[in-house]
Amino acid sequence: MSIRKKALGLTAVAVVAALVLSACSSTGGKKAADAAAASAAGTAANGAGGGGAVANTPRYVIAMTTHEAPGDAFWDKIRAGAQAAAAKDNVELKYSADPTPSNQATLIQNAIDSKVDGLATTMSAPDALAGSIKAATDAGIPVVGFNAGIDDWKKLGAVMYFGSDETIAGNAVGERLAALGAKHPICVIQEAGQTQLEARCKGVADKVGGVENLQVNGRDATQVTSTIGAKLQSDPSIDYVVTLGAQFAVNAIDSVGQANSQAKVVTFDLNADAAKLIKDGKILFAVDQQPFLQGYEAVDSLWLYLTNRNTLGGGGPVLTGPAFVDADNIDVILPYTTAGTR
Repeated sequence: MSIRKKALGLTAVAVVAALVLSACSSTGGKKAADAAAASAAGTAANGAGGGGAVANTPRYVIAMTTHEAPGDAFWDKIRAGAQAAAAKDNVELKYSADPTPSNQATLIQNAIDSKVDGLATTMSAPDALAGSIKAATDAGIPVVGFNAGIDDWKKLGAVMYFGSDETIAGNAVGERLAALGAKHPICVIQEAGQTQLEARCKGVADKVGGVENLQVNGRDATQVTSTIGAKLQSDPSIDYVVTLGAQFAVNAIDSVGQANSQAKVVTFDLNADAAKLIKDGKILFAVDQQPFLQGYEAVDSLWLYLTNRNTLGGGGPVLTGPAFVDADNIDVILPYTTAGTR
């Protein structure tokens, strides 16, 4: 298949996936992703993008396990990207998720027991997953890491990694806040013990003074809003709220209003609601790690490895971020957030 045909096929698959996702609410993430993949596969099979978009390689089975927390719409884009790649590559994708590290390890073992051909996994709790990932590599199953685990993927035996360097991303946010004159930001952590979230806040604190971490329960939006609001009310010196997920930035905007605070909100990650708030000037900026791309490349790279022993990154991680989205470029990015792919 020519490079041009592959590119056209990818475009068709991604567009169909985006159109389906845009018709669904964020609470229906898994159903939206399933529908997107099914529609994309059908479009490709019918010759979209110039014809013959689906790979004619063997039908491989790839498992994807993540630490997705219930209700976190960020993962809709990860899964949509993964399923778009699977549709193009003639891959059967088995997606499963659990935010508890021991349970995610069990999901990996289940994938091994089912004799999948490849495994893509997040590594937010590397110590807890080390045994199961080793079991996969011992079984001859190639492993690709993505999204979380940039400091650990190599020693855990993964052949490639796709994601954002959270320390670099955190530093970039810290530098930007320092330039804005920030004196006392709070960094809101929505899931305790996740290394990538802690790296973000530490990266911010390394570049701007006065950073204080605030732990919230990211699985309860009401609690997130009330906890941030209470903190703002108790300490009027807080001038910036840094959230580590787009949906929590939306909560933070409510918290600022309820507390009559002058604090400004910035966030890691992006969704349609946060993008609209950037457009309206209520969120100063977001740092996008491009989750659709992470999910897509995690699956596509395994297909390339299985079919041609290709690797990407030259032995290093392939970075998908950070990319700033602010008032200067929101008009360009906004349509993709509405479609559900950014």
